Formats: sequence, C-alpha cells, structure tokens
Amino acid sequence: MASSKTLSFLICTLLMVLQLQFSPAKAAIKGGYWFSESGLAVSDINPSYFTHLFCAFADLDPNTFQVTISPSNAGPFSTFTQTVQAKNPSVKTLLSIGGGGGRPLAEQFAQMASQSSRRKSFIDSSIQLARRNNFHGLDLDWEYPSSDPEKTNFASLIREWRAAVTKESSTSGKPTLLLSAAVGGSDQITPLQFYPGQVIANNLDWVNVMTYDLFTSDAYPTVTQPPAPLKNPRGQFSVDEGITKWINQLGVPARKLALGLPFFGYKWGLSDPNNHGLFAPATQGLGAVKYKDIKNVGAQVVFNSTFVTNYAFKGTNWFGYDDTQSTSAKVAYAKQRGLFGYFAWHIEQDSNWALSQAASQAWGRGNGLQMKSLSVAK
Repeated sequence: MASSKTLSFLICTLLMVLQLQFSPAKAAIKGGYWFSESGLAVSDINPSYFTHLFCAFADLDPNTFQVTISPSNAGPFSTFTQTVQAKNPSVKTLLSIGGGGGRPLAEQFAQMASQSSRRKSFIDSSIQLARRNNFHGLDLDWEYPSSDPEKTNFASLIREWRAAVTKESSTSGKPTLLLSAAVGGSDQITPLQFYPGQVIANNLDWVNVMTYDLFTSDAYPTVTQPPAPLKNPRGQFSVDEGITKWINQLGVPARKLALGLPFFGYKWGLSDPNNHGLFAPATQGLGAVKYKDIKNVGAQVVFNSTFVTNYAFKGTNWFGYDDTQSTSAKVAYAKQRGLFGYFAWHIEQDSNWALSQAASQAWGRGNGLQMKSLSVAK
C-alpha cells in the first residue's frame, strides 16, 4: 500500500494534469496592430473584426532598461483598452514593446537581455505599465536576436517574464497577463536559428510570425515581385516556408503560431507598361505603399493563385500586395494548418476595413481553433 506522502503526491500530480487538460481554452486570434504614429485615432478603430489588438509601441529606455511610454503616447495608451472595449467588450489588448527600429534598437534589446538585473528592470516595468494602463497582455517586438548568445538571453528573458507574470497574478488576484512576441517569418528576413523554439513554446502564449517583406521593391528594384507569397514554386522563401520551419525545425506547435498579414504592398516602375505580370522588368523600386493608397489608384487588379498574391497595374505603376482574395486564402491556409490564427500589420493601412473583414470572415465565427492552457513553464 502506498504511503500517505506518496498518495498525496499522486493526487496533487493528478490534479495538476487535470487542471492543465481542462482549464478554459483560449480562442483563436484575429489580431491587429494599431501603430501610434499612423494617424488613426484610437476612437476610430473598428474592433469588431478582431479578438486581440496590439497597441504599438512602448519604448525601451537604453539606460535604465525599463519599458516606458513616450509623453505623446501617454494619453491614447492609457485609454486604449477602455476605448476599443466600448465598441467590442470581448476584445483583448496587448502593449507591444519595441518595433522595427533597425540594428540600434535590436542592440538595445540585446544589451537589456544580457544581464539578469537588466531583464528584471524590463520585466517589472512592463508588468507595471500593463496593469496601470489596463492592458490584458504584453507583446515583445525584438527585431531580431541574431547570435547564439542573444538566443540564450532571449530564452532567459521569456522564462523570467513568464515566472514574473504568474507570480504577479497569484499575488494580485488578477488574470495572468498574456505574453506574445512578434518574430521573424523567414530566413529571408532574419536567421530563424537564433530563436529558442522550445523555450518559446513553453513560455509564450503564442507568437506573431511576420510572414511578409520577403521580396521588397527596395531589394529587388529591377523585377516586379510578390512581396509575401503564400507559395513560391520559383524559390525557397514564402509564407508556407516560414511557417513550416517554425513548426518542423524550431519545434513550436502550430497552435501557438499566428500568421502575419501585410496591410501594405510595394510599388515598382515598369519598364514596359504592356509587360505587367509578375516578374516583369522594372526601372526602379518605389517603396512601400498602404493598401488603401493602392486601392485609390484605380489600377487593374489580378489575383495569382500560384503564388497566392495580388498585383495591380496602371500605366508604368505596378503594385505587389495582398488584396481580399489573397488575404482570405492565407487565412484559410492558417486555419487548415491548425495555426492559432492571424494578425495584421497595421490596421490604419486598411481601406474601409475591407481586409480586416475579409480575414475575419475567412476564419469564421465563434471561437474557432482552441488552444489548451499554457503548459508548465520550463
């Protein structure tokens, strides 16, 4: 007969397993980033198409390594949750930290993560800001860890972050803050080998995989391109390639991946206006263009089902981007692969919420995909 201590241990273990197995599941994500510098007022956001909205961006102080909110953002950030929930009470909000600041900002994140005391300053201040401003979670946008030491420190950061939000919740009695991260979507963008896949799977609720900017007009100025093809029979890099690598090589379960949808495209100048297909000769790359600005051109739109992309042309102006057809196809792909959902960068660039609506409808109503509670952090 088992001893009383052994029996107690077995009962506690069984209860823990049952709690993990049957605790309430999290609904799939229909996410969107609101960028504070975009010009879209928080009050003008239509949150009905989203389950989660990311408020971007909080800053990293390079001297104290604390998370801060700039004075210009203090007002809209402090009322962000209240404002969007007035229209959609069920929407969850996350404070996103960092952003695409290039190598200088990436180095600041690397310095912060390199020492335990600096990580603690970051973590503690992020939790305080989230609670003070009524956010439901925190989102790390470190673009990008780029070495083995940074990979190790990234892992330490999110382990300690998970432990801290769990402790804070148990002390305060409030729901545990959600933890997510925006991560590279392909080796075309950043080497994915520098992400600690297993630690991410164990400690983050999900990651937003930035599956866009694969072929830009700045990098490929002489030939038109599909900027974020779902499939790519001509080469390695595609949305599918990036997602597959996150699952198969990094070991992050599909149910913890959200697929990135670009609400923008890229513009090229055609060499010959009569040669206007994919991979047509171009005279120059003309940079990124918002979806709503592409729509306002009044160009002829084509959907290419091989690469799963849209493009449009008018005279010598050529745009590679995602319209409602390719957006819907990508969301259907995410659902078919069992992903956690999708997110958009960024919502101000939409045209009368056309892409947001198409994505939401493609995923469908209800909770959709379910994700079991986060496993015990390791």
